[in-house]
Amino acid sequence: MRNRFDEQLERLNVELIRMGALCEDVISQAAKALETPTDEFRQIVYDTDHEIDRKEREIESLCMRLLLQQQPVASDLRLISSALKMISDMERIGDQAADIAEMTAYLKDNGMDSQLHIAEMARATIQMVTGSVDSFVRRDLELARKVQADDDVVDALFNRVKKELVERIASDRSSGEDCIDLMMIAKYFERIGDHAVNIAEWVEFAATGQHS
Repeated sequence: MRNRFDEQLERLNVELIRMGALCEDVISQAAKALETPTDEFRQIVYDTDHEIDRKEREIESLCMRLLLQQQPVASDLRLISSALKMISDMERIGDQAADIAEMTAYLKDNGMDSQLHIAEMARATIQMVTGSVDSFVRRDLELARKVQADDDVVDALFNRVKKELVERIASDRSSGEDCIDLMMIAKYFERIGDHAVNIAEWVEFAATGQHS
């Protein structure tokens, strides 16, 4: 019976890795949609978001079976409950990447975003999401805590983008609408970083029973 349970736990790990990879992809694709705002790129983001939603339902079902059909010990319960929390954050990452893609439809093609630090924010959040999922798979508390610390980098980049956009509006009032849209996009990336932190905190809980 325990062997079967361990096999299902391993499958849970694999599915979480796959969902994490989809999250990495969707953030990268959203950044591409920002760089090249076409319907094709936006559709790729939407399709990946739908796949993330499907994966969330699949993992949720697996977790429910593990809880109801087996007799998990305390450490197993922490692992499964952490996985349920993590997939909720991953699903929100997909939603926010889709929101970014949708916002790109309203941006004028003036190259303004290339002068900002939004692309750097995207790279930093991808790294955070990758690190948070890797920390779960490897049970690496040090990596989980690094992800939590890296949120300061994303927050600092967001503040820098905000300052750049305020300066842009001051110098060119006609750019105000685009600046507001770009501010929203930067905020979505900042929120994605927050979700990566949440994932890392649940990794810590799964390993130690303590939640930050």
